[in-house]
Amino acid sequence: MSDKAYLRIEKVSKTYTVKKHHVTALQELDLSVAKDEFVSVVGASGCGKSTLLRIICGLDSEHSGNVYVNGRKVTAPGLHCGIVFQEHRLLPWLTVAENIEFALNNHTKAQKKELIEKYLALVELSGTEKYYPNQLSGGMAQRVSIARALVNQPEILLLDEPLGALDALTRLNMQKEILHIWKKEKTTMIMVTHDIEEAIYLGTRVIVMSPRPGKIKKEFIIPDNVNKCQTDEQFIRLRREIYHEISA
Repeated sequence: MSDKAYLRIEKVSKTYTVKKHHVTALQELDLSVAKDEFVSVVGASGCGKSTLLRIICGLDSEHSGNVYVNGRKVTAPGLHCGIVFQEHRLLPWLTVAENIEFALNNHTKAQKKELIEKYLALVELSGTEKYYPNQLSGGMAQRVSIARALVNQPEILLLDEPLGALDALTRLNMQKEILHIWKKEKTTMIMVTHDIEEAIYLGTRVIVMSPRPGKIKKEFIIPDNVNKCQTDEQFIRLRREIYHEISA
């Protein structure tokens, strides 16, 4: 992992107006993320986690402060970011291949076919090209969503509670899948989650946000030598410390 900041968030503030009342979601938030890093973001509901992802990918431009990806200022949505939401958001009238192809521009038919096959293989769904979303399990549909987000080879992949709607066993399997993809693709990833164990298991760093106004309360570096097992003593200690910061 490089020490050079690949993503820089500088003094970002965001305020919503709800029924004539101003609600500050983020207040002068600063954050740097290195290339190839996996950052987990946790915090109570309403602390601005999802708002932060929308600003990073350019979906929300009505804010103060600046966001830079690889030295370029983010002013609008673009191919610099892929994003995966809690719901897979696949178009039900399109096949798996067509859903992934929908994200591709300026590619020949042969290039599209090659990319679709590559990323379906990456998420272990080769052979499902002609399936429709209603023929997939929840975990399979979310893997297609990840393939669609990665097919343009974004500089950063944003994950907004991507496993929140899955059953416990599928969620555990998908955690392993995401970790495998991150290690193989070396894509910088930022994930919002309410699951502290998930945050530790996947992240190289866990950021705890404080609610209203949303700020970074504390950061936890996850050492390389941490046994990513929930019964490991160091894992349990980290989980306890992070939970204390969220609930304090």
